[in-house]
Amino acid sequence: MTDLILHEDPVSGNCYKIRLVAAHLGIALDRRSYDIRKGETRTPEFLAQVDANGRIPVLQIGDHFLPESAAACLYLAHGSTLIPEDRFDRADMMRWMFWEQYSHEPNVATLRFWRHFIGEDALSPAQRALIPGKKAAGDAALALMDRHLATRDWFAADRFTLADVALYAYTHVANEGGFDLSAYPAVTAWLTRVATLPGHIALDD
Repeated sequence: MTDLILHEDPVSGNCYKIRLVAAHLGIALDRRSYDIRKGETRTPEFLAQVDANGRIPVLQIGDHFLPESAAACLYLAHGSTLIPEDRFDRADMMRWMFWEQYSHEPNVATLRFWRHFIGEDALSPAQRALIPGKKAAGDAALALMDRHLATRDWFAADRFTLADVALYAYTHVANEGGFDLSAYPAVTAWLTRVATLPGHIALDD
């Protein structure tokens, strides 16, 4: 595979997804780190050379730059067991990945960033006003996951896939956003299953 460079903030769950896929598949990544809290992805150099939107992660594949964590995960996992061959199972995997970005990440990940890295006292009044709604929506997402996992070990295809990678990244640190994971026993059991798989790496690895 072409030399790969991951432009990332190491504390980001979205960046972690890509590193986790690479670890499970034995793919080497060259890592370039940026601190989004210091505006390091908004410099003229980053905007011109890496991503015009000033966002990470970005997976650099030779001379090509691929933003969005789901796209990068799909690129790395092409042809592997992390993507089901069955048409329905593959679509079901994608369903969970889309849902994670629409219903899970905007709530669970955002509260983690605000509370754990920024601090509520440093938030704007408008941001603080959004906290109750994001907390309720995040709990609803975790509850849906818990119901789904109550009758199965994995999210799609009866095995570990990219759907599990996508949902693991921010769920396993949801407590940093004020979510009580002990209220979701099926989710916590699934988190243990993921963390004990061969090839697994922690967020701070």
